[in-house]
Formats: sequence, structure tokens, C-alpha cells
Amino acid sequence: MANGGPVEHGYPHLEVVRASITALYKRLSYDTIHAFDTSVAPVDVAFCDTDELHLGAQRVARELVRHYRLPDARLIVGFREMTHAANVELAAGPEYFVELNDRFRTHRRDIGAALAHEVTHVYLHRLGLSFPGVRENEILTDTAATYLGAGWLLLDAYREDGASSQKLGYLTPEEFGYVLAKRARVFGEDPSVWFTSAQAYTAYVEGRGRARRDEEQPPLSAAGWAGRRRYARDRRRAREPRSAGAERGVPYVFSPEEVRGGGSGGLRVSFPCPTCHQRIRVPVRGRVRARCGLCRTMLECDT
Repeated sequence: MANGGPVEHGYPHLEVVRASITALYKRLSYDTIHAFDTSVAPVDVAFCDTDELHLGAQRVARELVRHYRLPDARLIVGFREMTHAANVELAAGPEYFVELNDRFRTHRRDIGAALAHEVTHVYLHRLGLSFPGVRENEILTDTAATYLGAGWLLLDAYREDGASSQKLGYLTPEEFGYVLAKRARVFGEDPSVWFTSAQAYTAYVEGRGRARRDEEQPPLSAAGWAGRRRYARDRRRAREPRSAGAERGVPYVFSPEEVRGGGSGGLRVSFPCPTCHQRIRVPVRGRVRARCGLCRTMLECDT
């Protein structure tokens, strides 16, 4: 939790974020992902200063448990002085003890954001989905919370001005915006109407632009002129007998197409699906329509 200190910006964790989205689709399946087509509603996690602290926190926790379809999970929320925003004890359940930073006693509007991250920890723990390393696992948790409809609260808790700053979670504001835009693209949502923080809206717009660029990379047909020109150059080089191999700085990789009886025929190109980032491999033969086997996205390609 950045509290008055510098807030990191940009996309330093982008590769882990993309790997997290792929891992979600692999572990949950297409159908389960689409069961989260409705995000947590602002009214359901609203917290007024007049609400009783502990009862209000328990109410918000129950709503988030309901969102994740964990009917037998019970969260017991407490407050104490700590460095991080919150912590959850991941035991066998069904009771889970969540501790929130004492700061939230007076910043109650952000209790929902802190609990969204911790309840996602519980959800992933029950799925048995984790990444090696504490930081990577926390990035997975933020990404899962956002992609499954609760993490917009974490972005909305981001506020920054000349005198103070606050940010929850391990992703940068722009990375939260990126994942949120990915979700919005799949489910047709407009999360911008939920933001109470002007800085959160700005970060979402920036992240949305970065997410759109994923859909404009060759060999996708929506690629721009410069990308198409470089792709054509790399394709010519890949056909040369002594090709140097994959080009740096591009998402696609060319490889020989195997034929019956050994040897190679034409070329194939592999590239990440712009929705789930699973790699897709198609023949290089002009216009091709490909379907991602993981997230079922139909992709128009010009290979």
C-alpha cells in the first residue's frame, strides 16, 4: 500500500499479468470465466462513515464472498497496525481471518478494495492456483480480482495529488486499467462510470489504449501499416535458408511447417491471442481465420 509515498507507473509487470490471464483461463475454463460476466456493483460494497465499522466490514466481505460463489466461506474481519493494506490467513477454512490496516478505520470507502484482494486470495487458494514467488503470486491475485469483476475497486482506491498519494495492490494504476479493459472487451462493460477517483479514470484510459494495441499486432488483420511492413520483412527473412531465427521486440515467431515424410514445407507463425495470451500457431498463407482453443476468440489474421 503506497500511502503518501511515490506511486509506480507504467507496465513493469506486464508479462506476469498476461501469464496470469492465461492461467485463469486454463484453470477456470471458458464457461467459468464467463460466469463472472457481472462485476461487483458499487452499491453492494458502499461504505458510509455512519456505518458501524465491524458490521459494515463484515457486510462487504459477505458480498465479495457471494460474488466469488464461496457460500461456505466465512470471513472474520479485524483491524490492526500493519505495513500492508491487509492480510488473510489462508487456512483450510471455512473460516478465514482477515486483518485490515488501521488506516481503514477512517478511510472506510476503500475497505471494499482491500477486501477484494483478500477474498481473491481465498478464491485462488481454494482453486489451488498460485505462482512461485510472493510478488508474482500477488500480481496473479490483483489480475484475477480485476478480470473476475472485483478489482475495479482496487483501481478506484488510487488517488494522487501534489500533497499525498494512495494506491492499493501490486499492479500499477495503468496495469489495473489494462486488465480492466481486457475484461470490458470480453463482457461489454463500461467500468469508467464507477470511478470516483479522477486519477483512476485516467489510468484506465491509458491501460485501455495499451490493451487495444494487443489487438493491433501482426499477423492480426487490424495491425497498422508500420507493423505490417515489419512483419512482411521478417517473413521474407524467415524464408531464407540461413535465417537468424526469431526477431526481437515482436510478438510473433516464424517456424518451418512440418510435412509428411520429414522435412519442411512452408512456414507457420505463432503469436499470442489478444484476449487470453495463449499462443496460437497458424500457417503462413495469406488471410486466415483462427479460433483460440482456450478463450474461443475468433481472430482475423493476414499471415
